[in-house]
Amino acid sequence: MLLDVRTYTCHPGRLAAQLALYQKYGYPVQLRYMGEPLMYATAESGDLNTMTHVWVYASAADREDKRARMAKDPDWKTYLTENGKAGNIAAQRNVLMTPTSFAPPVAMPKIHA
Repeated sequence: MLLDVRTYTCHPGRLAAQLALYQKYGYPVQLRYMGEPLMYATAESGDLNTMTHVWVYASAADREDKRARMAKDPDWKTYLTENGKAGNIAAQRNVLMTPTSFAPPVAMPKIHA
């Protein structure tokens, strides 16, 4: 199992706009290819103006396959275009992680067709 932990830092005052843009354009496409995320949250303390989401994959190959198929989807390209025009995001951090042997089990996500 592979967890893709992504944290995005938005410019101050633009987190709500980014969440709305992503919810409208990006999230529906990701649900079709990657299923529901394990978590999607915004920071209440610490590094403010950040959102973190965690995607679950069976393996690195599963991640590569799903992301490659999604990249070809015209709806994903629309999201990337709108996201670029908006300019809400200041930084992105991705960390690929594997659960420890004693971690609670993580279910594979439900895919939304």
